[in-house]
Amino acid sequence: MVPFDTVLFDLDGTLCHRTQDTEQLYEAAFDRVGERPFGGPEALWAALEGPPDHDDTVGYFGAGFARVAAQHGRSGVDTLALGRALLSLTDDSAVAALPGVDAALASARGLGSVGVVTNGPESRQQQKLDALGLADAFDTVVYGADLRRSKPHALPFERALDCLGATPEGTVHVGNSLAYDVAGGQNAGLSTVWLRDGDPGAYTPEHVIDAMSELPAILQGER
Repeated sequence: MVPFDTVLFDLDGTLCHRTQDTEQLYEAAFDRVGERPFGGPEALWAALEGPPDHDDTVGYFGAGFARVAAQHGRSGVDTLALGRALLSLTDDSAVAALPGVDAALASARGLGSVGVVTNGPESRQQQKLDALGLADAFDTVVYGADLRRSKPHALPFERALDCLGATPEGTVHVGNSLAYDVAGGQNAGLSTVWLRDGDPGAYTPEHVIDAMSELPAILQGER
């Protein structure tokens, strides 16, 4: 028996990845504000705490730049201007689908309803769906940043279930983040498929895959 009739997907890192050159983006942000670069993209990502604050994205990135500046002994830097520049230079249409996504979506569609639950805001995530040619591929898209609570809270998942008329027992959520997709899906009573990205640690997703091409077998109850 096929175990699910509804499949929900995360977007970033699950259905797609960014193709914009992050080194060029980072340097362009410094160039725009007339600052000599320090650190690099990896240092900034490491300095950011938690998911983006979509109510204050500039402040979120500005705080990251402030930490990197302190690590490199730079003072007097307008880190909010850097955050603003980075955000404005980010091209949300520069994305590509991960290998195996087309087959995974086709398999999910064959079961019943298909949706997206993403923590990003509609203003940015819709650009990605358009660029991927997936704007009409889903029965619902829930943007956690536009709700009172985002993943790993249950609210975005509950909103998707309500829109689809689905039950937690018949729904599986597919995502690459243990802390947001696995924890959030399980918190809402869903089964989860983790697209492996490191060690699961204390988390226990119901299913683990290393590529989206492996998802159809799980959806068909073959593994």
